[in-house]
Amino acid sequence: MLADHPIPLAALTGFISGLLICIPVGPVNLTIIHEGARRGFRWALLIGLGATMMEAVYCAIAFTGFASFFQKGLVKAAMELTSFVFLLFLGIKFVLAKNVAAPTHLSAAADKLEERIEGRLHPHSAFMIGFVRVMANPAVLLFWIILAANFISREWVEPTGASRFACVGGVAVGAGLWFTCLSYVVSLRHKQISEKTLLRLEHFSGIALLGLAFLHGANIIWQLARHRI
Repeated sequence: MLADHPIPLAALTGFISGLLICIPVGPVNLTIIHEGARRGFRWALLIGLGATMMEAVYCAIAFTGFASFFQKGLVKAAMELTSFVFLLFLGIKFVLAKNVAAPTHLSAAADKLEERIEGRLHPHSAFMIGFVRVMANPAVLLFWIILAANFISREWVEPTGASRFACVGGVAVGAGLWFTCLSYVVSLRHKQISEKTLLRLEHFSGIALLGLAFLHGANIIWQLARHRI
C-alpha cells in the first residue's frame, strides 16, 4: 500500500532507521546518560538535538552525494550485497555485546581522528557537544551511505528531492524522539541507567538489525531465483 505513496514511505523509512541507529550505546547516548543525571533534562535534550541535527546532515550528504551513483546496475547489485553484509555484521556485533564500555568504532585510526576533531573544536554548549560527537564519528557517515544505497536500490526512497527530503526529515524525527525519551528517563530520577538496561537496548537493536538483514537477504535470493527462471 505504501508503495503507491513514495513520500510517506520515504518518511517512514527514515523514521525507523533514525530510531534504530540511535539506540545502540555510543558516545552520544553515554553523554546524555551521564549529563542528564547530573545536569537535568534540558541539558541532555540539547545534547540530543545537536546529535539529531548532525545525523540529519550526514543522511542528507549520503543521499545528495551518492544517490545517482547507486542507480547504476552493477553498483546497485553490489550495494545490495554490501548492505546485507553490513547489517548482518552490526546485528551480530550488538547481539553479542557483553559490555557498554566501548562505543561502536571503525578502527584505531578512526578513533584517533574522532579524538582530534573533538580536541580541536572543543565544544562547550550542550547542543555543540552532541553535534560534534556525531560529526567526529566517521562510522555514522559510512552507515548512512550504506543505508542510502539500500533504500534507493529497494525503491523505499526515490531519487527525487522530495523523497530524499522526506527520508531525512523522518530520520530527524526518529533520532530526536529517541534522544528526547532517553533524556527524560535519565533526568526523571536524576540517576544513571544501569549497564544491564543499556545492554538490553543494544541487544534489542541488534535483533532488529538482524531481522532487517535476513529480510534483505531473502529479497536478494528471491531476485536471483527469479532471474534464473
